[in-house]
Amino acid sequence: MPDHNLKIKVCGMKYSENIQELMVLRPDYVGFIFYEKSPRYINTQWAVFASVFPKETKKVGVFVDEEPGGILQKMTELGLDMVQLHGHESPQVCHELRDAGLFVMKAFRVGADFDFGQLEPYAGTCDYFLFDASGASPGGNGVRFNWDLLQNYHLDVPFFLSGGIDLEHIEEIKALDLPKLHGLDLNSKFEIQPGLKDINRLKEFIAGVKA
Repeated sequence: MPDHNLKIKVCGMKYSENIQELMVLRPDYVGFIFYEKSPRYINTQWAVFASVFPKETKKVGVFVDEEPGGILQKMTELGLDMVQLHGHESPQVCHELRDAGLFVMKAFRVGADFDFGQLEPYAGTCDYFLFDASGASPGGNGVRFNWDLLQNYHLDVPFFLSGGIDLEHIEEIKALDLPKLHGLDLNSKFEIQPGLKDINRLKEFIAGVKA
């Protein structure tokens, strides 16, 4: 049976007031992007991380091909709960970060010829995978991939679905029969501008997908 109790991750948050508005919706995860080329890059605005987060909302740091030492320092400084690796990080890097006590999510960009077999070396090094669409940027491209490809996923690692998810996809998502689908990653389709989310549209989506 499809799971309507999917976790909700809102990624690319940047502004303190907007984050406080989002907290009313009690998302399960909030993502902050530490990749300088992203329009959602957050340049360590301390006020943002001083915001009061509900205990159940996990703070996720998103990095692209960063050195493990730099990631660990940032995670510790800002009290982040999970690292999301959105570049070409090796299983060894994932293992090193997980060994240091972090929850690790590794993102992969899925195209028509994507080989899920390449994930096998990562299976023991990551807590979650995230499947995003291929695009010009490592993430936040606002496009989706063919979700039917996920029927080829055969590992035990739970995953997040990302890439162009919008209000129009609610019923399609609720009909998905993917046993390892853990959560949904929401970003560009719910934005007023990069890093600034439309809280009302997020509220409508969350209510709809959990109904």
